[in-house]
Amino acid sequence: RKLCKVIMKYNTYYELGFPIAVSDKLFLVANEQDFILDGFTISRFRDVKEAQIVEDKYLEIAKGEGLVDSIEVPDIDLSDWYNVFVSLQKRDKNIIVENEYDEDSFFAIGRINRVTKTKVYMEHFDADGIWEKELWEIPFTQITSVSFGTRYVDIFSKYV
Repeated sequence: RKLCKVIMKYNTYYELGFPIAVSDKLFLVANEQDFILDGFTISRFRDVKEAQIVEDKYLEIAKGEGLVDSIEVPDIDLSDWYNVFVSLQKRDKNIIVENEYDEDSFFAIGRINRVTKTKVYMEHFDADGIWEKELWEIPFTQITSVSFGTRYVDIFSKYV
């Protein structure tokens, strides 16, 4: 539950968060945004370029605002993407699945329809909140991160 600054290989900027669970290949972070917890992101260790623990005034403020004490660890099996998606499907909430590398980038927002050993199938909606007719078939090998419980996905989802 230490505040960490993480730079991913596909970004030039850093992200702040509290790593709260790990497996051999994946890690779960409670996202921090301007002294507010904003959902969770699961990422791959292999995409981390640099990470460091933050122990400065920012952490002091985050603790003073009760962020550290308010973190609840969701029940997500991080052993691999298959188990991540099976765990998330049980929550029955919309999620975001991304590939953030420029040449392969995509952003899918919606709900899990089906999970196989190598892919997730999602019902997804576009930027206008219109559900697409076709399922989006996403191979696990193309996924860099999965976010859930964020203000963006939860609030947008209320209006689709």
